[in-house]
Amino acid sequence: MCESFQILCALCRVGLYALYRRLCCKGPNPTRPNFSILCIGLEGCGKSSILAVLSGDDLHKVEPTIGFSIKAVLFDDCILDVKELGGGEKVRPYWDRYYQVFQGIIFVVKSTGSAEELETAKQELVKALNHPQLKTLPLLLLANYSDVEGARSAEEITALLDLEKEVGDSRHWQVRSCNIHDKEGLETIFQSFNEVLMNNLEVEIEKRKNSSPQHSHSNRV
Repeated sequence: MCESFQILCALCRVGLYALYRRLCCKGPNPTRPNFSILCIGLEGCGKSSILAVLSGDDLHKVEPTIGFSIKAVLFDDCILDVKELGGGEKVRPYWDRYYQVFQGIIFVVKSTGSAEELETAKQELVKALNHPQLKTLPLLLLANYSDVEGARSAEEITALLDLEKEVGDSRHWQVRSCNIHDKEGLETIFQSFNEVLMNNLEVEIEKRKNSSPQHSHSNRV
């Protein structure tokens, strides 16, 4: 019941916002839709730092996430409620205990990581994507530390993780290179991901509207 209520609230908010965008009316801005996002990745890949940059927090105060943390990241068109899970070896086996109703997944990897680290990241990513609660959700994979010498490109990360095979066509996914010293670049990446989230919810609104009893009755009249 709680999960259904959360989805209903999110649908109402995005519906109001979509109507506002279409009408382009003046006046106070309506409530921005909230999206629950899961953020995972191995320890030291920079998840907390990326979220801190986007939130305008002090990077010097960022500490490694041990269990999990929740951060609201504000954009002009929506708000991402990001649940970040710690990536330590002792924490990863319990990731699935924190899975709930999410609308998207962010997976962060070190583009400078060793072959062994990337193989472990691949295994954890595939395991998460195959979880029943995460299937079909859009994926944003961030290849972090792109500003460090020897960093692999987004294309190289895609090939090394064999994403064409492991992710396939079951969901929308994108791989982007990033670094915490380029806030504007991070914002651009997330804006693209936000558009996917907005489109998915608008499609869901349309489906629910078409399947509502009132709509079915009007079609019969």
